[in-house]
Amino acid sequence: MSNKKTALVISAHAADFVWRCGGAIALHQKLGYEVTVACLSFGERGESARLWKEGKTLNEVKSIRRKEAENAASALNVHDLQCFDLGDYPLQLDNDAKFRLVDLIRSVQPAFMMSHSKYDPYNTDHMYTTNVAMEVRMIAQAWGHNPGEKVLGAPQLYLFEPHQTEQMGWKPDTFLDITDVWEQKRAAIECMEGQHHLWNFYTNVAENRGNHFRRNSGGQSGGRAAQYAEGFESVYPRCVDEL
Repeated sequence: MSNKKTALVISAHAADFVWRCGGAIALHQKLGYEVTVACLSFGERGESARLWKEGKTLNEVKSIRRKEAENAASALNVHDLQCFDLGDYPLQLDNDAKFRLVDLIRSVQPAFMMSHSKYDPYNTDHMYTTNVAMEVRMIAQAWGHNPGEKVLGAPQLYLFEPHQTEQMGWKPDTFLDITDVWEQKRAAIECMEGQHHLWNFYTNVAENRGNHFRRNSGGQSGGRAAQYAEGFESVYPRCVDEL
């Protein structure tokens, strides 16, 4: 039996895995995990306004966003970046694309998965991706899907922070200290040249979540001095032997 530790991130667009869980990726790689990122689209239509204003063609935009994602993945030490290139605005997966994702999940056998908030009225690609993540997780657990393959266990699905949390019904129940890998995350953020306006926004988010980590880990009565953190909402119950 393999003792390999793995994780899987399902990202709607090229930059989502950077802004929202880049610290978790870099930290778990540092802890010996093999973190795979499934990037379903490059965000070429809906999240590349600067490139369109410069007069780029669709293929040029996709090429630039792909390179940004690859550079960011390298900065985070991502084990494997899988670019599905399914298009965005709207993002849609047919059964073939879903089964391709199921194949990836079964191959990775993640200890945990990550994707978007359940609700996002500003970007329906995001909540669609999480619906797909839950669906393919279910299929990957089914013994009757491609019998003979190793089925998936029950990895937790963590929902990473959306852009406007107060509008999304997202409630974090887990804070992760990413201080030790913050420089990697910031380097990955700066690879996303097409969305320069978000660099400092997500730096501020990480600082704010660092404050929440400190408070919830004990605050002035002995909390850990986390400077940067990421927040996540878990979908499924946790099975534990002690609290």
